[in-house]
Amino acid sequence: MNPTYSAAAEEYREKVQAFLAEKLPPSWKGIGALTGDALEHFVTEWRATLFSSGYLAPGWPVEFGGGGLSELEQVIIAEEFARAGVPTGGHNDVFSIQMLGNTLLLFGTEEQKRHYLPRLLAGEDTWCQGYSEPNAGSDLSNVGLRAELDGDQWVLNGQKIWTSAGHLADHIFTLARTDPDAPKHKGISFLLVDMRQPGIEVRPIKMLSGESEFNEVFYTDAVVPKENVVGGVNNGWAVAMGLLGFERGAAASIAPIAFEAEFDRLLQLAKDRGVSNDPRIRQKLAWCYSKVQVMRYLGMRTLTKFLAGHHPGPDGAIFKLYWSEYHKIVTELGVDLLGMDAMVPTGRKPSSAFSTDDAGAPNDSMSWAMTFLNARAGTIYAGSSQVQRNIIGEMVLGLPKEPKPG
Repeated sequence: MNPTYSAAAEEYREKVQAFLAEKLPPSWKGIGALTGDALEHFVTEWRATLFSSGYLAPGWPVEFGGGGLSELEQVIIAEEFARAGVPTGGHNDVFSIQMLGNTLLLFGTEEQKRHYLPRLLAGEDTWCQGYSEPNAGSDLSNVGLRAELDGDQWVLNGQKIWTSAGHLADHIFTLARTDPDAPKHKGISFLLVDMRQPGIEVRPIKMLSGESEFNEVFYTDAVVPKENVVGGVNNGWAVAMGLLGFERGAAASIAPIAFEAEFDRLLQLAKDRGVSNDPRIRQKLAWCYSKVQVMRYLGMRTLTKFLAGHHPGPDGAIFKLYWSEYHKIVTELGVDLLGMDAMVPTGRKPSSAFSTDDAGAPNDSMSWAMTFLNARAGTIYAGSSQVQRNIIGEMVLGLPKEPKPG
């Protein structure tokens, strides 16, 4: 089974393909083939090209600088960009445009939209997400960062952890407890915080891969204007779940393309290592292929709902759980195929610590070994696998809540 599109949709696809053919170099192999300054230069120039062409935020209303495109047109853009191996924005745009921008369009005031959305498009602010805490990782409703209203501003005290790219950001959208006497889900607010103040300290965390993409963030009498609450005071839980829906749900329609490309690289690696005819390896490869195809159909399901006008919801947890658990196994196989070479990897490091390596990446030991190490984090960030199972059980299947210990 393959999804079919209308003639008008295919006509628009040809328009996107023509745009890519015009703007990309003739020798283009995918962003994974670039490293160092060449990579940074391309991403900067490509983002500017998308901005000037209306492709940076294609689904936003035109009045806020977006493309005003339909859901179907957005999907076609995402699919063709994924196949071409080009990003849909810059390094920070997952946080700024996809997550925060879409959240502001849904929950923000008119003043917040008109102030922040143009700045997000122009890249004037660099954002990170302040959700997890030492005692509120898997249980996000246990947020303890305190926010107390003092005149016209909130005063924040507490800590966040596992803040992705926090060391590079100058703003953070964060959850804080604004009513300590309310039930856990009811006393949380979603705040927009300027990190360029003495009351905020960022400490990078060294990961297993050697990188430091995660951080601790400490708030000591940090201040936030009271108008920087999104979605209303004590309504932060609903806003946070809406944002996570964008984070989890949007990937389901295009991520299978990346996983298919990764599987093709894995199959080529097995051939290069001379083990593609080994029955044990073939069995494992067949298993991986079947899982990638299941992801295709999960993506089609999400796509069908998206095109019907449904916002990403709790069923986004299904795809998050599926791909992250799969990715641990497929990257283990990649390392097994490398053998001893995986112990001393050489080559280009993946350009991202999230999900698969980029399209066009060399099929070398460094790419597979680092992706293998990063794959463990995929079952934790954006909600651990245990959290995803609880969401699926309680909010999708309607099962009773998990019993609390004691």
